Amino acid sequence: MKRNDVLLYDTTLRDGTQGEQVSLSVHEKLAIARRLDEAGFHYVEGGWPGSNPKDMRFFKMAKKEKFQNIRLAAFGSTRRPNVKTIECPNIKALLDACTPVITIFGKSWDLHATEILGTSLDENLAMIEDSVSYLKGKGKEVIYDAEHFFDGYKHNRQYAISTIKKARGAGAEKIVLCDTNGGTLTWELIDILDDVMKVMPAEELGIHVHDDCGLAVANSIAAVYKGVRMVQGTINGYGERCGNADLITIAGNLAIKMKRNCLPENSIGHLTALSRYVSDVANVPPVNSRPYVGKSAFAHKGGVHVSAILKNPVAYEHITPDLVGNSRRVIVSDLAGKSNIKYKADELGISLGGFESKDVSKNVVSAIKKMESEGYQFDAADGSLALLIKKATGEFQEPFKLESFTVIDEKKKKNSSKSQATIKISVGKEHEITAAEGIGPVNALDNALRKALRKFYPRLDEMHLIDFKVRILEGSDGTAAKVRVLLESRDEEEIWTTIGVSANIIEASWQALIDSLQYKLSKKGNGGDFGK
Repeated sequence: MKRNDVLLYDTTLRDGTQGEQVSLSVHEKLAIARRLDEAGFHYVEGGWPGSNPKDMRFFKMAKKEKFQNIRLAAFGSTRRPNVKTIECPNIKALLDACTPVITIFGKSWDLHATEILGTSLDENLAMIEDSVSYLKGKGKEVIYDAEHFFDGYKHNRQYAISTIKKARGAGAEKIVLCDTNGGTLTWELIDILDDVMKVMPAEELGIHVHDDCGLAVANSIAAVYKGVRMVQGTINGYGERCGNADLITIAGNLAIKMKRNCLPENSIGHLTALSRYVSDVANVPPVNSRPYVGKSAFAHKGGVHVSAILKNPVAYEHITPDLVGNSRRVIVSDLAGKSNIKYKADELGISLGGFESKDVSKNVVSAIKKMESEGYQFDAADGSLALLIKKATGEFQEPFKLESFTVIDEKKKKNSSKSQATIKISVGKEHEITAAEGIGPVNALDNALRKALRKFYPRLDEMHLIDFKVRILEGSDGTAAKVRVLLESRDEEEIWTTIGVSANIIEASWQALIDSLQYKLSKKGNGGDFGK
């Protein structure tokens, strides 16, 4: 290893799956392992072969893989108390996984040795030494995870240090100090590391931290700063209780802030894509506020902030978003200023030319502030916002007008309810009256409106509604409360969201539906070319 190198050891496939929301099939684990290999990670822990059949299937299938960068590790415990290493099923299962690396954990906290394992302190030391030595004798690279090391050190320093000395003496390549309960504060961790490094070289140490105090990333970075050369963690910080150290954030900090070699440079530029890929495979919604890669990591809402980043992004951004494959976002809300509108108009491809842009922006800001006070939320409704700006600039011509609509919902005993909508619209000088059924009133309205508009705008068939969300704005008003409806729509080119607000859920849905269709029709080449 070069002096500036840090090894990244990923345990998403094992420790990460202990998180409440995370469950991965064998094929999903293999897919993530391949992606981590492409990204240039050094180690990937595939699972605990002695604990469940799924992990054994994973290791069996992984034998056929030809990884270019990662060294695959099997994880498990030391031999059992008072059992010969060669006869221990834990050790046998680890060897049966046929991985080049075996990560074995042992007890560093005397409480765990005596009360949890129910063995003596001497026998615990023998278990560590025998297990590491035996696996080394089988030609394996052995990484020793000193479980509960920091708690054990605080309770019995001498014994905790004796456990890692045993592992090192038996041949473990790396001794990983684990804050398994996640309760160690950063200054405590630094003091303990300083003491450990008096008896063990920093370059032989690793760090494995949980996030129960919200310090997993900080503690991992502090350990590297002190000289530790291996960091264990998971993608997106998945893991038991409050999770593990997030390797995405750690990689960003190491590579960009600390100038350490941890991943190839092009992989740092794809951290956002990696984070979202694992999130999709694990079926866990991405956290918008996640550092570096979250949707909100470079989002700006306040008008003063936006005005500043238009002049120099460094004013409110600690790095350039594209360094990690992310992008800047400007949010328009009741906190917005004229700079937000200008930025958003440029982003949406709406020209403010031909108008006094300051007046246009001022009018749009005033309208947004008024509407958001009534319950609208334009940072979540880009389609409705685009229409609002187009209307303010005069670039929007209304493609149709509503004359009236009627919705009837019929329910007969145990049968499913049916909805019928009748609608009358005008397009120019032509009028159209039509009716349609649907599953619920909103679906019936959508069907009737499309039916009425199809002969005028056949390209509406390219558009589909893909999500429908309703939120009560003030619960104390009970069933008379205002509701906010968000509709997400898509065509072959893009996805957009529109909004409606009313005390009547059908009216709010209608507003969002109209905006959705009008946004589609306002795009050039969609039948009316209402966007000039």
